[in-house]
Amino acid sequence: MRRITRFATVGVASAALALSATACGNTSSSDAASDSKEKSVAIAYDIGGRGDQSFNDAAYAGLAKAEKDLKIKGNDAEPSDGEADADKIQRLTELARSGNNPVIGVGFAYAPAIKKVAPKFPKTTFGIIDDSSVTGDNIANMVFNEEQGSYLAGVAAAKTTKSKTVGFIGGVETPLIKKFEAGYAQGVKDTDPSVKVLSQYLTQPPNFEGFSKPDLGKAAAQGQLDKKADVIYAAAGLAGSGSIEAVSTAGAGKWSIGVDSDQYAQAGLAQYKDSILTSATKDVSDAVYNLIKSVADGKPQSGEIRYGLDKEGVGLTDTNPAYVKMTEVTAAVDKAKQEIIDGKITVKTTP
Repeated sequence: MRRITRFATVGVASAALALSATACGNTSSSDAASDSKEKSVAIAYDIGGRGDQSFNDAAYAGLAKAEKDLKIKGNDAEPSDGEADADKIQRLTELARSGNNPVIGVGFAYAPAIKKVAPKFPKTTFGIIDDSSVTGDNIANMVFNEEQGSYLAGVAAAKTTKSKTVGFIGGVETPLIKKFEAGYAQGVKDTDPSVKVLSQYLTQPPNFEGFSKPDLGKAAAQGQLDKKADVIYAAAGLAGSGSIEAVSTAGAGKWSIGVDSDQYAQAGLAQYKDSILTSATKDVSDAVYNLIKSVADGKPQSGEIRYGLDKEGVGLTDTNPAYVKMTEVTAAVDKAKQEIIDGKITVKTTP
């Protein structure tokens, strides 16, 4: 797999800028590139990049699976620190011009770039995860019912807490992350109204460091632990690993709930896994793989593709043996899951 590093991205951006200046918006060159006989696909990572043990790594897993199963060359590109939309536009332009199909933007931050780039490459399928605002015949919007998986996390937290205080940490206060908070808080309150939920966001837009700075997550979690929280759920990308570290070092009886990937099973978090109760997952891996396969099969997906509990697109993991042994907790989670699927519980998308 060819990987474009953070440093190489600068070169890619410069090359793309030069190419765009000569092409003057003409789509003929991009169509020619898309017709290349060599099959390759690409993903462009969100803030935090590959190795975040969470969102980006889930996308990478889907790319790796496609590369292995479908015998397709995979390329992945890293973001640069503090980048602007212009950087994303240049990155996607270069990936598409190089013949990759599909080209997938990992995260809603790629919406402005895909809106700009996709019309110039009509034979290339563009995927975007966590956004449905930008549409087009060659755009696939892979979205999730994050609030549903978060509700189950809230049920687990309410059934597990001994202090009657639990925490939520959001990386950046955006509508997407508020879905995580809303579902979690509702799950807690529906299960035990006496449990207090502490909520905190690490940064506010346009500052997105709350998705990439573990020290911010660690400090926030420590603050919630000091306020007697004994279960903390962080939806904060790479920053969430700092929260997990803080909880792990706080002693027995303190639990983290992971997000996006099964964080109990992430090698980079192995030293903390005994304190990771469960994780509220999004099947980003399958979403990426399914889009790549659809293009390989000649039937590219487009439009909104939604993943919820009913399709097992979101859920709660049971890889931690300690969690599996909590039969009262797991029974409550299973009951809530079925009631959401059956329509008996409607989960809020705003706090």
